[in-house]
Amino acid sequence: MNRLHIKQLAAAASLCMAIGSASAMSGIQISSDQRENSAKQSAVSLAEIDQVKTSLINMINALDSKQWSVTENAFTEQVFVDYSSLNKQPGTTVAAADLVNGWQTLLAKVDTHHILSNFQVSIEGDTAESYSHVYASHTAKGFGFWDAYGRYHQKLIKTEAGWKITSMSLIMHGQKGNNDLLKEVNKMHSATVKKVSFMNDGQKLVGNLYLPADYDASKQYPAVIVSGSWTTVKEQMAGLYAEKLAQQGFLTLAFDFRNFGESEGEPRFYENPSSKVEDIGSAVSYLQTLSQVDNDKIGAMGICAGSMYTLMAAAKDSRIKSVVTAASWLHDAEAVKLFYGGEEGVQSKIKAAKAAKAKYQQTGEVDYIAAISTTDESAAMFGPYDYYLNPERGAVKQWSADKFAVMSWDDWLNLDPMPSAKQLQIPTLMIHSDGAVLPDYTKKYFQQINTEDKQLYWMETELDSPFHQFNFYDQDKEVNESVAQAKRWFTEKM
Repeated sequence: MNRLHIKQLAAAASLCMAIGSASAMSGIQISSDQRENSAKQSAVSLAEIDQVKTSLINMINALDSKQWSVTENAFTEQVFVDYSSLNKQPGTTVAAADLVNGWQTLLAKVDTHHILSNFQVSIEGDTAESYSHVYASHTAKGFGFWDAYGRYHQKLIKTEAGWKITSMSLIMHGQKGNNDLLKEVNKMHSATVKKVSFMNDGQKLVGNLYLPADYDASKQYPAVIVSGSWTTVKEQMAGLYAEKLAQQGFLTLAFDFRNFGESEGEPRFYENPSSKVEDIGSAVSYLQTLSQVDNDKIGAMGICAGSMYTLMAAAKDSRIKSVVTAASWLHDAEAVKLFYGGEEGVQSKIKAAKAAKAKYQQTGEVDYIAAISTTDESAAMFGPYDYYLNPERGAVKQWSADKFAVMSWDDWLNLDPMPSAKQLQIPTLMIHSDGAVLPDYTKKYFQQINTEDKQLYWMETELDSPFHQFNFYDQDKEVNESVAQAKRWFTEKM
């Protein structure tokens, strides 16, 4: 019998003694039946407290032993998680599968040992609440150790399968050792990157090929092509998603489209949707030349406008076996008016683009405007969009914030990807939210996809549209949840 049980039994005994003393003083007699019922109720309460404790301990033991399905089964399908005292990010509700998948990735090369003690459990009906002390030790060969300690606050609900965790918060008290152990280990064991190139229409396209951890050149892997938003280069969101998918066992490719980054193509910084769709097809052809790629398992993923190009490519290229989109930008002639000054603004930009095209054909000179600005209203993106302005996020040296070819407006604003939905017949997963851009258009496109093998995964957010859009580009919660869903989809559907 552990110390907690002794304390609980002692407390119960003291309570009985107090009741007996009070009864004797007041002249009230307690029958033996009443004493027996009281003892039974105390025993039931202690048994349920033990069940709650056991559920929590089993979860943490499964985590330490990397039994991920058992770990996931300890939670309800959706669980509130708050580690803000450790990572400074606010608590949020996530799918248990995504939570455990994140742990599996984070701890792949790390051994953990958790000690829970000093439980304080209260039960009311089918709900329970627990506070406990936690000491978590993390070790990895060559990286020393990192210990964290504090209190867990967990809430549970009683189900037919037993007590399951609905909420888990960590209240950090301290840490010691190598505080960057997890970051350093995952960086060391992240995907290997190889610079590659391939041709399309006589022009060289340059990309980064991400090889999975423990890559074996004698094996074949499922492959995924990842495309980012308009104007972007491979070192931005495309590269981030490609790297994270490679960590999940896929061979992935992020590349610079024609006219951007390290790839060839003139004029520079010309956003040409039709050529981008063709470039994705050339990327498929390149992957098929690699002996390490399973040609029957090539998928494609697009973020923001990359979703538009990816869906259009997949609708006409049967070599692409499955598609995933995240925060898809999908517009038509009416939608562009919402972002580019109504009918008058759209027509003005198209007129300027046609004039710029004519000038380029006659003189070879290219008219440019800024790609993004908070002061210049003529910029392609006008507003305080931190991702593109912050060097710690998307304002990388390989990307140009001050150049957007004016001629791009003609191609961009006249593009309508919506008809491609009826031609799309492969398994398609679309990840979006009400706070991302044009949510109704993602729903509209999804409804028209010409297959029943499709899923719309809607992420919760309190951010207004379109500001949640930028979280999908590089923020841990949105990126990790999207990658977890993409891994599941590509694994099942290719």
